[in-house]
Amino acid sequence: MSQALVIVAHGSHLNPGSSAPTYDHADTIRAAGAFDEVRTGYWKEEPSLREVLRTVEADEVYVVPMFISEGYFTEQVIPRELRLDGWDVADWDSDGLSADVATYTAADTGQTVHYCGPVGTHSSMTDVLIRRAESVTEDPAVGEGFGFAVVGHGTERNENSAKAIEYHAERVRETGRFDEVQALYMDEEPEVDDVTDFFESEDVVVVPLFISDGFHTQEDIPEDMGLTDDYRTGYDVPAEVDGHRIWYAGAVGTEALMADVVLERAADAGADVSSAIETVRETTRVAPGADD
Repeated sequence: MSQALVIVAHGSHLNPGSSAPTYDHADTIRAAGAFDEVRTGYWKEEPSLREVLRTVEADEVYVVPMFISEGYFTEQVIPRELRLDGWDVADWDSDGLSADVATYTAADTGQTVHYCGPVGTHSSMTDVLIRRAESVTEDPAVGEGFGFAVVGHGTERNENSAKAIEYHAERVRETGRFDEVQALYMDEEPEVDDVTDFFESEDVVVVPLFISDGFHTQEDIPEDMGLTDDYRTGYDVPAEVDGHRIWYAGAVGTEALMADVVLERAADAGADVSSAIETVRETTRVAPGADD
């Protein structure tokens, strides 16, 4: 039986670049040859979530949400738009971090849909955060002498978004690779505005746990941290702030290794993609000094 992958994402009418990482990761997975078909669908762009399954010929479809946390979109919008017959969030049996897969029939196309948890809560996302630090510093061994901050929304929008930040900050901490690790937030304590207050390390890598670069990662966070007074004038990487060097990495979702997390989600749901996972890990490895 043929198997297809559908990556679903938010997209944006306002920021045309917001879907670029999703397209890039789909291309990487397509090149690895894991699936007979690889498609993308969006809430705010074409093809829409409602139509995307109709672009797929395969009878068996793995759907992976390109979202950071479990919440409104993964629990309500996507299942509704895909017309997953009998969807019940309880089938994920999740504590807000542990959604893995639930399988349904798409009501209008009859396809078997393995609906996976979001990429942002998968354990392999921690590897992408660390890879992002390697990319921004152009040092595959970065760690010693460095602090590491994971940044996200607070609980104001969605209580599970803070859970995802804390989860990955703790996993980075457990590696023992960085001298200090801190979870920071845009709209609650501890706030990213005060980033230098939380680190003794002179060098601090800051990685936002966001899928794509947009207003928050390109405008709000750089200004909040004091990298620049006006995001339009740009900022240095690293930037000197209060006696520290801040290595600001931009959205984690733009890192090429994100394609691995998508594949890991599909593998957990039963897709036969182990050789593709190895291929993607190898092809997305960033050489020191190389461009992303």
